[in-house]
Amino acid sequence: MNRAVAGVLSTLACLMAGQVEAGWYCGAASYNCCPQPCQNPCYTSYRVERQECMRTVNEVTYEPEEYVTQRTVFRPVWEDKQVECFRTVTETSYVDKTYTVSRQVVETSYEEKRYTVQRPVYETSYEERKYTVRRPVWETSEREVRRTVCRPVTEVVERECRRVVCRPVEEMVDVERCYTVMKPHVVQKTVCVDRGQWQCQQVYHPGPCVPKCVQTCYGPQVQMVQAPGFYTTKRVWCPNVVQEVVNCTVQRPEVVKQVCQVKVCRMVREEVVEMVPVKVCRMVQEEQVCKVPVRTCRYVCEEKVCKVPVQTCRMVCEEKVCKVPVRTCRTVCEEKVCKVPVCTTRQVPYTVNQRVCRMEACQEEVKCCRMVRRCVQRQVPYTVCRMVPVQVCPTQSCSTCGVPGSAESHGAAKPEPENAPLPKQQEEAPQPKPEA
Repeated sequence: MNRAVAGVLSTLACLMAGQVEAGWYCGAASYNCCPQPCQNPCYTSYRVERQECMRTVNEVTYEPEEYVTQRTVFRPVWEDKQVECFRTVTETSYVDKTYTVSRQVVETSYEEKRYTVQRPVYETSYEERKYTVRRPVWETSEREVRRTVCRPVTEVVERECRRVVCRPVEEMVDVERCYTVMKPHVVQKTVCVDRGQWQCQQVYHPGPCVPKCVQTCYGPQVQMVQAPGFYTTKRVWCPNVVQEVVNCTVQRPEVVKQVCQVKVCRMVREEVVEMVPVKVCRMVQEEQVCKVPVRTCRYVCEEKVCKVPVQTCRMVCEEKVCKVPVRTCRTVCEEKVCKVPVCTTRQVPYTVNQRVCRMEACQEEVKCCRMVRRCVQRQVPYTVCRMVPVQVCPTQSCSTCGVPGSAESHGAAKPEPENAPLPKQQEEAPQPKPEA
């Protein structure tokens, strides 16, 4: 059965090969003969069509946003704490200590010694001497003395006294008072205002280096090749400072006058005449006569006789015996007891108030800035290539028989598909951005 099927298939293949060969060579066995024209000379080819399309691309941008958060702050808090300390107290005690000392003992003995001295002997005798003296003699007499004295005489006299007094007089007076008030005024002021705007800028980021197998003259090797980059959009603030005229309200002081009545008290001067009794003292001169005792002194010469003692001295020899002290020294050992101070130390506790600092945690609000992720959609153009079937019919004839659609014309007229390079936008398709 299998052999029969194989034979049928081989027969069909031979028949089809003959028909194809005949069609290829236009029914002739070679190029030299053209028995009949070629059948079906037209064929279907494909050409490349490019079409611009738009697609939506999601781009991720980051915008600054302020938010309030709580943070823990440690603040120092001082507390009074009692701390137990120790101080060293030194106590002194006395201990009896016995020691031996050598004491010098001095003994005094007396020896008799005889010597001769001369003793003065004084004798007194009296002699008469005459001398003259002047003796004062006092005498008293009275003498008249005249003098003028002033005696005070007091009298009461009335005297006119004039004085000026001020009498208060009240009256109403119109007084103009000025006070300052603040009134609003509209003033035009030129200020600088930033009228800028956010603009999007395309930033190119080179792709990462990835390992890639490259065929070299030494064989396939793995090399680091940089992948295609990608574009991101960054918002940039473009300032535009312009001057604008703004109406501002300012407070300006103004002086306002007001007339009001004020009660005024003024003093009126008046002259008052009064009779005032005045006590006057005047001096009256008087002559007085008084007797003054006068004492006078005169000297009287007298001769006197006196006895003057005259002292004479003579030396008398005498023998005397005296005791002369003789000192002898000897050493005597004695035991003595003294108190030796012994110092002992001990630790005495005491309490001290000490300020201790501890950190207390508290919460406070802090303004922070964070970048908020936002997804922005935009339309990106891209090119789509597709193959369009085209019916092609050759116009040249065979070189030998002149029949159109021969093998040469068939092979020469068959167009090849265009190998047009893909556009750069299609080659470098935007890759998805890594999420932050």
